[in-house]
Parts: sequence; C-alpha cells; structure tokens
Amino acid sequence: MPRYKITVEYDGSFFCGWQRQRSDAREFETCPAQKTIFDTTQQRSVQGTLEHALRKITGENVLVEGAGRTDAGVHALAQCAHFDLTEPIDPHRLIGGLNFFTSPHACVVLNAQVVAPIFHARFSATSREYLYKISNRRSPLALDRGRAWHVSRPLDVTKIKTYAQDFLGHHNFNAFRASACQSHSPMKTLDVFDVVAAGEMIECRVKARSFLHNQVRIMIGTLVWIGLGKYEGEAVKQLLTSGTRTAAGPTAPAHGLYLSAVNYAKPDIEEKTFDGASA
Repeated sequence: MPRYKITVEYDGSFFCGWQRQRSDAREFETCPAQKTIFDTTQQRSVQGTLEHALRKITGENVLVEGAGRTDAGVHALAQCAHFDLTEPIDPHRLIGGLNFFTSPHACVVLNAQVVAPIFHARFSATSREYLYKISNRRSPLALDRGRAWHVSRPLDVTKIKTYAQDFLGHHNFNAFRASACQSHSPMKTLDVFDVVAAGEMIECRVKARSFLHNQVRIMIGTLVWIGLGKYEGEAVKQLLTSGTRTAAGPTAPAHGLYLSAVNYAKPDIEEKTFDGASA
C-alpha cells in the first residue's frame, strides 16, 4: 500500500478551512467539479475536496491528512498532505487526475511523490512557515481584496520590524492564542519573524516547528496596533510575560494569511518526485 505526499495550493476564500465537514459529501453531489469556483459554498473544506477527488479517481474512500488545519479564509501556497492507496498510481497521472476535480474549486496539486510508510504530513514536519500580507494605503483594495489585510491608517513599519524581534525564541505564547486553542502547552519556539515593506505592501514571514491556534494572526494584530501607536515601551515582552489574551491586540483577518511552506527531513522521502510544472 503506497503512501503519497502532495503539495497543495488553495484560495482559502472558497473554503471553510482545511478540516472536512459533515456537509462535504452532500455538497459535491449538488455542486460537481465542472462548475466554477464561484458556485462553491462556505461549507466546503480542502480536505473534503481532495478526498472527493481521490474517490472519483480510485473508487476508494481515502483519508487525506494535512500538515496543518488552516482556518476558514486562510490561503496556502504549499500545504502538504499524505494518504495511502490500495493500488499504486503514477504520480504524474495522480496530479492530473486530482487537478481535474479540484482546480475548479480554487485548489490545485503542485506536486506528488511516493514517500516512506513512516512519513506523516503533520508529525514528520520539522517546521512550518507562514506569510502575512498587509496593504497599508488609504484607498480600498481592488486586486488584493481578500488577499491582504487593508490598513488605511499609516503604520510605523520601523517599529513593527523592531518589536517583531521580541517574539523570537522560546516563550509562553498564552497571550497570543485563541480561547478555543486545544494545545496542551502555550510554550512555543519562534525561529524567524521577518518584516519586509515594499511600497504599500508589508509582508511578515514567520517560522516555527508548530504554532498555537491563531498565534500568527494575533501576533500580527498586535504589531499593527504597535505600528498605529497603541502600544509603547516593552509591549511585546510585557504581553508575553502577562499571558493575558485580552491585553494583546486583535486577531488579524484570515484572508491576509498564507501557509507558505512545510519542511521535512529528507530521509522520510523517497527519490522519485513529479511536479506539475516539469511533467
């Protein structure tokens, strides 16, 4: 029974999140893949979309397990997932078959490869990377609407860059997680927090082995408040020490967040790899 790893790109605007919903199967009967992405409903999940496609291709009920459960509205540039099939399929054909059913729903498979049976998309990951986009301009967004957080008031980018560095390292991030977070411990280690401004667009890139629920979005919301002058002094350090969610900034909108990479140790992955670009 071969195990496959796939890398998936999707527009979170058309999904209720990664995790499968009870209504997924019913919706696919009433909204076939041939319809446009604008026919989708808020109840479709990325996991359910992929599992439906695999059922169409193989006739099997296949469990697809992802590297992370992105929330409704969160995009992915490189979400990773794995699944097992009873019969092997050439990865090149697998990519084409999956994309036939998933691409009309703003979800595409970028590459596929056979991996070792011990590989697990979630538990084998050594780190995850997220990108958050902020458009800082007075005028409303047209092209980037639903792709970035529009902040119309001027932000002090220098302050945002400086304070972002206070998140680095091993900390209690209790002040920066959702009340519904199910993690047993608030302790996380943040390895990278880069802030780059290019014109009106501010891009924040973070990297860690794992994150708490809404951790990235609450950190970004807090930094935006810092950029607006709502916090002074040792704000981030004080919030980390306090562990109080209500003291931190707002949860930034989901539509500015992208899961940009999931990293793995090479020994878990076999040599043969196919991607949609080169195949």
